[in-house]
Amino acid sequence: MSLKSRLQKLRQKFVENDIDAIFISQPENRYYLSGFDGSSGYLLITWQDTTLATDFRYTEQAKKQAPDYDIFQIRGDIAEWFPQLTGRSGLSKLGFEAGHMTFALHQKLTDALNRAKSKIKLIPLDRLVESLRVIKEPEEIESITKAVAISDAALEHIKSRIQTGMSEKEIAWEIERFMREQGSQAIPFDIIVASGSNSALPHARPSQRQIRTGEPVIIDIGARVDGYSSDLSRTICLGTGDDTFSRVYDTVLQAQLAAIAATRQGMTGEEADGLARKVIEQAGYGEAFGHSLGHGVGLAPHESPRLGSGSSEHLTDSMVFTIEPGIYLSDWGGVRIEDTVVMESGKTRVISKATK
Repeated sequence: MSLKSRLQKLRQKFVENDIDAIFISQPENRYYLSGFDGSSGYLLITWQDTTLATDFRYTEQAKKQAPDYDIFQIRGDIAEWFPQLTGRSGLSKLGFEAGHMTFALHQKLTDALNRAKSKIKLIPLDRLVESLRVIKEPEEIESITKAVAISDAALEHIKSRIQTGMSEKEIAWEIERFMREQGSQAIPFDIIVASGSNSALPHARPSQRQIRTGEPVIIDIGARVDGYSSDLSRTICLGTGDDTFSRVYDTVLQAQLAAIAATRQGMTGEEADGLARKVIEQAGYGEAFGHSLGHGVGLAPHESPRLGSGSSEHLTDSMVFTIEPGIYLSDWGGVRIEDTVVMESGKTRVISKATK
């Protein structure tokens, strides 16, 4: 789908939200709607016009990446340039991204408009662009698939090299180096390598702890291609694990396979979560599965939809998300198995290929 089509879909939401323009500050949304990936800038999108506001460092880049946008060069304080940017279009109700804009920035914009005696009213919006991003276009799925292939290869690469005595940090760096050499852009999130009791922490940070024989090692990685992320987790064990490892690993694997097999279009995120949670609860580990089953993957490594308790979002074709049940036991460790999947023809198709 072209950027023009995305803008058309966005403008269709102007009426239901009672706005005549939107001010985009969220970086992924800015890229999604313009193609500009500089680290500083804003979009102003009205019924008729599209403007990209950025400073001198990025104006040439903006011209190349967003040729359909008028480029507005930011100069001086926000009190000067914001009224100039918004005053050219006769606006009255300007939507802004309430979930991203800080209170301080909102105050500055309000003060700038008041000083300029502007009649523009700022209207808070909740995840308006994100609601468009949740349905992935074929080109987006292709980019995610390429990112998945890199993380798959990285997982297989590290499995062939990991040895007892290596530190979690050594392993994490080897994975990141490999993914960058395979074509990944900057990785979308910090790599997790968590061994032994550290693996009981779902978001543990790699430490100097050395890998030992017979303990669980959670590896959670993601690559990025064309701005799009992948997300993959595997739990491995060097040598022979204990009875707890076998029991916990088998439970998590069966929970994940059950969720992959039974998740269907039309289900809510809570219903999908329940498919895996039921398996884990029946095995007696319900309290040890404390996070959601999954989350959307795209320009952000964590986005809509959310597959978890209380999620009323309905899953539908062309959504890309993770299925990642886990069990975490204090003083022993944890197991998590995660794949990136896409909803196609009403059911899930697993994109990840790394062995389990």
